[in-house]
Amino acid sequence: MNIAIIFAGGVGQRMNAKALPKQFLEVHGKPVIIYTLEHFESHPDIDHIIVVCVEGWIDYLQSLLKKFYITKVSAIVPGGDTGQHSIRNGIYKAAELYPEDSIVLIHDGVRPLITAQIITDCIDTVKKHGNAITVSRAIETIVISSTDQREDVADVVDRSRCMMARAPQCFVLRDIYAAHKKMDETGYTNIIDSAMLMREFGMTLHTVEGVPENIKITTPADFYMFRALLDARENSQIIGM
Repeated sequence: MNIAIIFAGGVGQRMNAKALPKQFLEVHGKPVIIYTLEHFESHPDIDHIIVVCVEGWIDYLQSLLKKFYITKVSAIVPGGDTGQHSIRNGIYKAAELYPEDSIVLIHDGVRPLITAQIITDCIDTVKKHGNAITVSRAIETIVISSTDQREDVADVVDRSRCMMARAPQCFVLRDIYAAHKKMDETGYTNIIDSAMLMREFGMTLHTVEGVPENIKITTPADFYMFRALLDARENSQIIGM
């Protein structure tokens, strides 16, 4: 069984949206979160979806699911104090509902340009290796600063070995559930994402190469980029590119 856990628990302070969390901002009359959910809704290998949502917006999300005919969502759970705690809430709900050998695909609700091929590749890689971390190759020079103030360059990294971690990040349910239980027991607070969590507890991670446009909408510039990429895709269908 393949379960998508869509994280939409943030309020998007960097977006400067005065009324709506970033996942509910609309492009062409459709919220960003719906664009994301539609990829998993339409994928034949995804059985169920769990959404982690800002608590005060759960009723609104439920209304959107009905409006846009999203039928695979089996549960909506409230977010936590941090991003990883929100993901934990989704993992724990999945553990309540589904077998421990299920595959879970953890994805950002504000990463709406995922493709069906990435979803398929992630599922296949988890079946083969036990996990799958979507990445894209670094295309610019990466430097390491010498201090927290980032005033000086301590090192220049070999770009050919660098990749940017994206989403989905995918695991067998029993493994990611056990890691979150251990995180709670040990009090880890510096975990950035699920890949970092699993590495912290000794798992060897395996990559799936995604597409550069699989961006996360965090800032206004990201939002406008998403809209431009969406328009470009629609125009290419119209003119046959």
